[in-house]
Amino acid sequence: MWAPAARRVRVHIDKETDTELDAEGNGYFSGIAEARSGDRYRFRLDEQERLLPDPASRFQPDGPHGASQIVNPHTFEWSDRTWPGVRLGGQIIYELHIGTFTREGTWTAAARELDELARLGISVIEVMPIAEFDGRFGWGYDGVDLYAPFHGYGTPDDLRRFVDRAHAVGIAVILDVVYNHLGPSGNYLREFSPAYFSSRYENDWGDAINFDGDDAGPVREFFAANAGYWIDEFHFDGLRLDATQQIFDRSAQNIMAAIGIRVREAARGRDAIVVAENEPQDARLLRPLDEGGFGLDGLWNDDFHHAAMVAITGRAEAYYSDTRGEPQEFVSAAKHGFLFQGQFYAWQRQPRGTAALDIAPERFITFLQNHDQVANSVRGLRGHQLTSPGRWRAVTAAFLLMPGTPMLFQGQEFSASSPFLYFADLPGELALAVRRGREEFLSQFPTVVAYEHAGALSDPGDTRTFERSKLDLDERTANAPAHDFHKDLIRLRCSRRTTFCNPRPASVDGTVLSPGAFALRYFAPGHVDDLVLIVNLGPDLKRSSFPEPLLAPPDAQDWYVLWSSEDPRYGGTGLRDLWPGGSWSIPAESAIVLAARARLEPRQKRERRQHRDE
Repeated sequence: MWAPAARRVRVHIDKETDTELDAEGNGYFSGIAEARSGDRYRFRLDEQERLLPDPASRFQPDGPHGASQIVNPHTFEWSDRTWPGVRLGGQIIYELHIGTFTREGTWTAAARELDELARLGISVIEVMPIAEFDGRFGWGYDGVDLYAPFHGYGTPDDLRRFVDRAHAVGIAVILDVVYNHLGPSGNYLREFSPAYFSSRYENDWGDAINFDGDDAGPVREFFAANAGYWIDEFHFDGLRLDATQQIFDRSAQNIMAAIGIRVREAARGRDAIVVAENEPQDARLLRPLDEGGFGLDGLWNDDFHHAAMVAITGRAEAYYSDTRGEPQEFVSAAKHGFLFQGQFYAWQRQPRGTAALDIAPERFITFLQNHDQVANSVRGLRGHQLTSPGRWRAVTAAFLLMPGTPMLFQGQEFSASSPFLYFADLPGELALAVRRGREEFLSQFPTVVAYEHAGALSDPGDTRTFERSKLDLDERTANAPAHDFHKDLIRLRCSRRTTFCNPRPASVDGTVLSPGAFALRYFAPGHVDDLVLIVNLGPDLKRSSFPEPLLAPPDAQDWYVLWSSEDPRYGGTGLRDLWPGGSWSIPAESAIVLAARARLEPRQKRERRQHRDE
């Protein structure tokens, strides 16, 4: 136990008397006490009457204020010994929240849905934070016991069974972890040492973590060891680091680099990935360690999300205000990842991003929905509820076929009717503070002000807010056209993986076709297997010709429609002839994938047309 704030430390196991720990110096205490797996224990600092849970507790069966439980991590029988781990290239990520993914909100219930996710084509699950937090429900970003899986979702072995089952069906699992702050209720770290926190930096959610000040060494080890712990004892395939712009560290080796190293060590020869959320989109996180970078694998691409949402809603407010949703933004995102790589960003009145033109496309995590962005639509509305069906299908096709690594949010694949709202079950004044903070954050959106004035914003602490956010998985069947649409798109992406997911530089190029339409051409070796994605978010586009070489088919070949978002199976109206009389006719609010085949002679064309008419 590291407890430099105490002169004396004792451990209290169940109803036994306290066992004194010996002082080792530098704030460390150690000792031996008889105990067994399942026993509960707490610590007594100095002469305090109050007993405290273990800062590195493996399980808190009664929540963060109760006793810690001894867990033997070596009794679980894993079946994934041949599991190779995961690399980022070619993956389809699925973000989920265990408490709302199923009605039961448990690991056991979620495990029953893994086969269906595998059939959909999901290859990586990203689980929202699970570290023990106060209350019956929450998003998980207010965790306080970083080593203890939230007791409300099940036991640690239930979590192990979930990961083991995911590996059995071919799905990797990464965990969202929060290393930028701790929650406001149930956090006892300061009792053991104030050095866990720093007053040198301003943090949006409370005290910053001390990674570079006095006594930072044990703090750094606490967090780096936690990163390795999830990989070692639970076989997670990597981590997603939350809000890394709020992780402050001026050490010679940034804590994020240390975490990446620890994750790969803990994987013991398996492949593992570390991706991050970084609001300023600092490409340094992706650069190799020997080039002064942090050596992480991927970053969330907010720029793509913002451009896409403006394109389908027409609303460019708050942090959306620097994007226009124009075709060129989609082309640039496909070619270069981040849209802002150091230019001035009017919303923040400062430059945004850093140069990233050399970063491989797969390292940009693209999305149309995630937990934050759905909840920030005030009523928790999904993207398909904010625009027309045709436009939503078209922008979804662009998202799933972009060179970046796509990430779906739970329920997106079947157009879930349930919202995803912000919920947090905190006590007393904290609940009021959370509600006020949520209202203040959303007030940056002018369209939200009316809801605030009417008192229509959902109360984060209301159980009904949590219950409304749970998925109705029967909608997979009820909304079968949407589910089939996503499944077919994922299958198309994976079947042409070497083209759609080509990591080579300049493997994709694009052009603007109209104020609402663009085309991307994916280059294959020799160009025989090139593909063209045409996305039209505007009205019907009719042109006698396009003076654009990206639309020219390979030599001695013609284009044909490989896939269309207007397929009636998806709720579309069907696809008319794209080339009536040799001209172009691209339907409104549609996405089309073109592939090439040998050019037909005029007679063959007539026979094919006649056969089609018959």
